[in-house]
Amino acid sequence: MSEQRTILAVFAHPDDEALGVGATLARYAAEGARVALVCATRGEVGEISDPALATPETLGAVREQELRCSCQALGIGEPLFLGYRDSGMAGTDENRHPAAFVNADFEEVVGKVVRVIRELRPQVMVTFDRSGGYGHPDHVRAHEVATDAFHAAGDPARFLDSLQDGLQPYSPQHLYYTAIPRGFFKNMLTHLKDMGVDAGPMGQIDLDRVGTADEEITVAIESGEYVQNKLRAFACHCTQLSPESVFSRLPEGVRMGFMAREHFVEAGVGATGAIKTDLFSP
Repeated sequence: MSEQRTILAVFAHPDDEALGVGATLARYAAEGARVALVCATRGEVGEISDPALATPETLGAVREQELRCSCQALGIGEPLFLGYRDSGMAGTDENRHPAAFVNADFEEVVGKVVRVIRELRPQVMVTFDRSGGYGHPDHVRAHEVATDAFHAAGDPARFLDSLQDGLQPYSPQHLYYTAIPRGFFKNMLTHLKDMGVDAGPMGQIDLDRVGTADEEITVAIESGEYVQNKLRAFACHCTQLSPESVFSRLPEGVRMGFMAREHFVEAGVGATGAIKTDLFSP
């Protein structure tokens, strides 16, 4: 009997799961796949959109509950927290906190993810690309950890402690990196300009460098009805939702159009021009 189709997503903070891959995770969960989420931190130094929702001291606990709400909205399993602290944006004092994710022993973190891989035996793994989307130190580290764990899990010479606990080496078949096509940013800025909406800092981005070149995309998953799960999951992250954000100010129809599909680049697979529509397909 073949093993249950399983996806393991590895991200850094609560809300990472909803923004880039929420509809994809919801779709596969609804189709009967087991979808597991590893979250490195509880987002302790993220934004607080409304002081009534959290304080800097309570934000981590609040965001944990927001993530649990999101997982329910997506129909996936309870999140697995690695227990590290949010490292904050690059160049901030939070980067130097001894418990910050970026300061954790790399082999220790990889070992934790390898243990999850050997326990769950996923065919598919999903994480950030090497830029972490926009360069957040924790996103970049999540990419590095997940990529190394993907290769290490099948190596019987690595992480012997989990082998001694009866977990056998196991190699997932596919590793995917989340991707935002450059065409996405160009289309969004065009819409904002046409509507007379100030794009703010987004208007200053280099459209020839941000995101992933469209021709490098290897997988596109249509959101379909599961865009509603994504919206509900996103709404769970109340502390991170600012009504003044550019995305919030877009008309609903435009927002829905931008969320119509989610994109990925498969690690180790060069772009061929043929776009896959299933994460499990060869």
